[in-house]
Amino acid sequence: MAGPGQRPAVTFVPDADFLRLKRHIIGRTGHFYYEDKDALLWDRLKRRFHETGLAGSGAYLRRLEDAVQGEAEWEALEAEITIGETFFFRYAEQFAALRRTILPDLLKRRGETRQLRVWSAGCANGAEPYSLAILLGDLLSETLPDWRVFLLGTDLNEAALRQARQAVFSRWTLRGHPADALERDFLAVDAGRRWALRPQHRALVRFRRHNLLSLLEDDTPLELNDFDLILCRNVLIYFHPEVVERVVRALAGRLRDGGWLLLGHAEPNPAFASFLEVVELPGTIAYRRAGTGSGPAQAPAAPPLPSTEPPARADAPRRLAAKVPARKPEPTAREVPQRPAQWLATARAAADRDDLAAAAEACRAGLVARPEDAALHYMDGLVQRAQGRSREAEAAFRRALYLRGDFAMAHYQLGLLLLDEGRRTGGRRALAAAARIAMALPGGMPVEEGDGMTARQLRAGVRLQLEGPG
Repeated sequence: MAGPGQRPAVTFVPDADFLRLKRHIIGRTGHFYYEDKDALLWDRLKRRFHETGLAGSGAYLRRLEDAVQGEAEWEALEAEITIGETFFFRYAEQFAALRRTILPDLLKRRGETRQLRVWSAGCANGAEPYSLAILLGDLLSETLPDWRVFLLGTDLNEAALRQARQAVFSRWTLRGHPADALERDFLAVDAGRRWALRPQHRALVRFRRHNLLSLLEDDTPLELNDFDLILCRNVLIYFHPEVVERVVRALAGRLRDGGWLLLGHAEPNPAFASFLEVVELPGTIAYRRAGTGSGPAQAPAAPPLPSTEPPARADAPRRLAAKVPARKPEPTAREVPQRPAQWLATARAAADRDDLAAAAEACRAGLVARPEDAALHYMDGLVQRAQGRSREAEAAFRRALYLRGDFAMAHYQLGLLLLDEGRRTGGRRALAAAARIAMALPGGMPVEEGDGMTARQLRAGVRLQLEGPG
């Protein structure tokens, strides 16, 4: 029974139509992430049911298979189910590796031709490729006009790509950008509520829609070859493990000799060492394609996976070749109570689509129900900071730490906030606390609310901050 002021649990029973629709979605998008997340997928599907006026899974599946309306609806659905969480200069330790090691190596190698090809695969709203554009502008300085830089951002989500092309961002997406560089790289718009990327950075990046699974087919566009650097971060976590290795092999095959590959914190796999050189850098792991020849690498292909899809209808939209093994669905109903994790997911999803008001509301609603949850206070702090409310953000981080003194990421974000405000003593003290907590953890252990960051990587991130002046 629900307590006073709490909503009763909502029970969702996955019926046969839903399970068929889910299999169809996973087969097309590769998002195996939803294989054991029926409730989350159902919540996202309901929004499309409402928009289309359709009654449920069976009717919606027929819409997706419709020869006239199907592709447009797929585009809308892919935008709904794709989790495009990203921000500028995400993972400071990886951008430090890019600045100090990877890009200097590539600029030296390409010094004669002065040509550089970079691919941001799964670029979401463009924060990642634009961060690279800013970094390349810093490194090349006045020589940038002498270089031919091809910087490509691709994503499955067409709505995210439209936002990327506009190059206008909220403070949420800019939360990783150094405060002292904000006005150098952006122009304030909407009375300072949003920021437009300056034209010299925007001009370096092109965007196109692309599904990574198409790399496993034979008709990949010619321009998706011969890259010096590929970033594919926090995309592979949505795929089946067997598909992940095939995709990474395909990415390796699109690197030039000596080209670099960066994955997300949670995505490295020892199996990749069989076809890529593993390079350990401070706070992160990178991969490099060895060799001295020219042209794309021919990474060994993995055997194809068996298809679990029913035969396609003649009028159905074109399927991608890669299919994922099926899991037997759980026969019992799946409950969706209002858990802190659900409020966190709602707040993060709202913030990722730049709806900070909805994100703040989700945090408030969650904290009314669960005022003792430190992770909700932490998320509230991130949202408040993105809204430019530094005092409220600091208070939220401190509430999280009052509840959980060992909350490493709350110490870390509090430290970054204080440093940005010029309060260096308090900022460095908070960062040092984060490092001490991380020191007590196994180096490879993911840090709570660290978005895949391990304890070792958090320590490296703290070092990068503490190495600065002051």
